[in-house]
Amino acid sequence: MATTLKFRTIVWRLLVPILLIAAPPVRRADAQERPAPVAEFAAGALLFPDEGVMTEGFLGGTTRFYVTPRIGIGPEVAYVFGERHRHLMLTANVTVDLIGPSGGEPPTVTPFVVVGGGLFRTSETFPLNEVFTSSEGAFTAGGGVRARVGKRIVAGAEARIGWELHVRLSGFVGVRLGK
Repeated sequence: MATTLKFRTIVWRLLVPILLIAAPPVRRADAQERPAPVAEFAAGALLFPDEGVMTEGFLGGTTRFYVTPRIGIGPEVAYVFGERHRHLMLTANVTVDLIGPSGGEPPTVTPFVVVGGGLFRTSETFPLNEVFTSSEGAFTAGGGVRARVGKRIVAGAEARIGWELHVRLSGFVGVRLGK
C-alpha cells in the first residue's frame, strides 16, 4: 500500500508539471483544430528481463481525446498472456504529437511520445491450481510513429519501457471517431 501511494505521488509530481508546461491555454482556433478522438487496437510483445529475456504477447486498446491540437489523454488496457500467468495493465496515458494538424487535418505521418501511469495486475497459476494475484503501480514511457491510411484510419508502431520492468514493442491500427 505504501509503495502504491509513493508511486502515485511520484507520477503526479512528474505528470502535472509536464501537462501545465506543455498545455498552453486553449484558444478558440486551437479548439477548432483539435483532432477528433481516436480508438486504437494494439498487438505486440513485452520483453521482461529475467535470467535472460522472457517474451510475452499482448493485446490492448486505447482511446485518445485531444485537449489541445497536439496533446491527447485517455485510458489504455493491455492484456499480457504467459504460459502459467497473465497480466492486466490499466493506465491513463498522455500522448504528445510532435507535429500538429494543419488546416484542421492531422499530418500524414505523426511522430509522438507517450507516458502513462496506472495499475499492473498479475495472476499466476501454480501446479496444484493455486492462484496468486498481486497488483502494483504501472508506468510506461516511449514513443512511436503513426500514419494516416485513409480519411479516418491510422496505423503505426511504438516502443515503450515500463514498470513492472519491461520493454514493449507493438503495432496498432486505429479509427478516428469523428470529422
